Amino acid sequence: MLPSYVCGQWWVPSADAGGDTATADRATTVRDASTGDPIIRVSTEGLDLAAALDYGRTVGQRSLGALTFHQRALLLKQFALALTDRKAELYEASARTGATAADSWVDIDGGIGVLFSYSSKGRRELPNAQVYVDGPVEQLSKDGSFLGRHLYSRLPGIAVQINAFNFPVWGSLEKFAPAFLAGMPTLVKPATPTGFVAEAMVRVLVESGLLPDGSLQLVSGSVPDLFDHLRLGDLVAFTGSASTALQLRRHQAVQSGGVRFTVETDSLNASVLGPDAAPGTPEFDAYVRQLVTEMTAKAGQKCTAIRRAVVPAASVDAVIEAVATRIAEKVVLGDPRAEGVTMGPLASTAQRDEVLRQVATLQAAGGEVVVGSTEQPEVLRADGSRGPAPQGAFVSPLLLRFTDVAADALHQVEAFGPVASIVGYDSLDQAGDLVSRGGGSLVTSVATHDPDVARQLLTAIGAFNGRLLFLNRDDARSSTGHGSPLPQLVHGGPGRAGGGEELGGIRAVLHHMQRTAVQGTPDLLTALTGVWHAGATVESGGVHPFRKSLAELRLGDQVLSPYREVTLEDIETFAAFTGDRFYAHMDEEAAAANPFFPGRVAHGYLLISWAAGLFVEPAPGPVLANYGLEDLRFVTPVSPGDSIRVQLTAKQITPRETDDYGEVRWDARLTNQREEVVAQYDVLTLVAKKATPSAG
Repeated sequence: MLPSYVCGQWWVPSADAGGDTATADRATTVRDASTGDPIIRVSTEGLDLAAALDYGRTVGQRSLGALTFHQRALLLKQFALALTDRKAELYEASARTGATAADSWVDIDGGIGVLFSYSSKGRRELPNAQVYVDGPVEQLSKDGSFLGRHLYSRLPGIAVQINAFNFPVWGSLEKFAPAFLAGMPTLVKPATPTGFVAEAMVRVLVESGLLPDGSLQLVSGSVPDLFDHLRLGDLVAFTGSASTALQLRRHQAVQSGGVRFTVETDSLNASVLGPDAAPGTPEFDAYVRQLVTEMTAKAGQKCTAIRRAVVPAASVDAVIEAVATRIAEKVVLGDPRAEGVTMGPLASTAQRDEVLRQVATLQAAGGEVVVGSTEQPEVLRADGSRGPAPQGAFVSPLLLRFTDVAADALHQVEAFGPVASIVGYDSLDQAGDLVSRGGGSLVTSVATHDPDVARQLLTAIGAFNGRLLFLNRDDARSSTGHGSPLPQLVHGGPGRAGGGEELGGIRAVLHHMQRTAVQGTPDLLTALTGVWHAGATVESGGVHPFRKSLAELRLGDQVLSPYREVTLEDIETFAAFTGDRFYAHMDEEAAAANPFFPGRVAHGYLLISWAAGLFVEPAPGPVLANYGLEDLRFVTPVSPGDSIRVQLTAKQITPRETDDYGEVRWDARLTNQREEVVAQYDVLTLVAKKATPSAG
């Protein structure tokens, strides 16, 4: 019996522990997709789901809440390394689902890649803290004593992640990684036909000893009363059919109980061949390669696969011929454990039968099978022999041609397998209309080398897609492909595709957090955010902040420099030295005619250079390097005879978890003798965590 991992321990139904054998009789048997041989039984009978959810909300929340974003990010990297060390086990299990080595690479290595990506992004784009600041400060009073700020804090519940059968590893990890980084515990519910692969993945993580208590649980099997146990603060991320998503969305927990519900469902994705991409062009060839890849990778069992090939009417026959040729030359259907197989079976015979039913629906609506056959195919068996495999879930790659562009089934029926339909268009307006008839998609690709074609189609179909991929001769080799969601980019789509978003970098982390508008004094907001706010308490006049290690430095530590006068000679010297002879610095009459300047003015970069000299403490010490500045703005022009000084304040202190130094962000503000702000920006430095003898 396939175990679950709940409340910190592995659990199996009572029948496997010597209890009532009726439990075993009611269990679902999972079979090898190629041979039909039984693999394992699956049941959740007797599992206390409410206790598992409460364990995540209590134990999981406590253990993750004790960590910062950076500490969680480092754990994600360690999870990825642990899975990498035991990939062979996962590949072996994956082959039993019908996945080829290439399919398993997308699922397993792709999932591991998501962990690495979020580990990196968490350390680069999030603070080493537990809240995330969103947007600029809002000044709510004239004197600066009352401010507003938007903050993200983690949701207090549990993230329930319901996954589809096609990607048992990637599908779990692409949801788990951002939830974990946000500090929200996860309960994974994989689809039954391939849940044994997800169980193997979770087992590796559990046995690594790296998981914080309660941060990850696994339920292997059905959860019919799941939503009855959910409450405000919980989140559900669902991947599956649109019909199931609609049922779940109607539950009271979602409708009025405040449970967040994110959906990614099936969609009739399209790929458009531009009118310029005629046979013989690189774009035509790239289009055909991509179409065949999307029909056959994972045996077409991808929510991002191409279902509708939208091509110029004059090119339909050429595309059909090219697809047929490529499939004949490149695709070997069979058991993934046989050498040379490039496309395996569907995940189960039930899935095979459902795909063939949907193909029959497409045929009844006018679709003509022009590549492949719906008959039982001959396949390459694991022992190297060829022949039919009636117990396997095999379906040949199928391309159907539609002459009726308005056929409802073409735009509404998805055969979730190695199946695509081809339809011709007469104008770009019609091509855009055909794409939009899908009712909302995860992705559409366009093969064109004409920017005008790309612009017109973007305008027509952008609002109907979560992602658009433009394919041409310049990116065909480097393109990650129509059907490959990336951690950096949003995965989701409007309408039929579910209306949700996953991935997209830090956006996905924020889905697991609550944005709250916080109002208060500069001192209070400094304490809450870990970011110094203008008007908050400062400490100046003592030890220069550049003489303080990270352990000694405090928010608000400040340097206020003396004034330095700007002369015309300074301006001309800087112009001669740098070659920057812009007229505003060199020509009094022309500068005075400019609405922004009173006459000749100092170079902004001269002032920034001087500011560094005014605030720096030059002797060796804890400050190791200046590695940039951000958000530079020149506010008030500086004329010859004006004086400037700089106020430098420790704004944000970010220790690095794996290094003996950290990052300090300094608020730099230049003012003139009239106390007008001349320029403002953030200075970034690397600072040692501890003082060294030479810095004493």
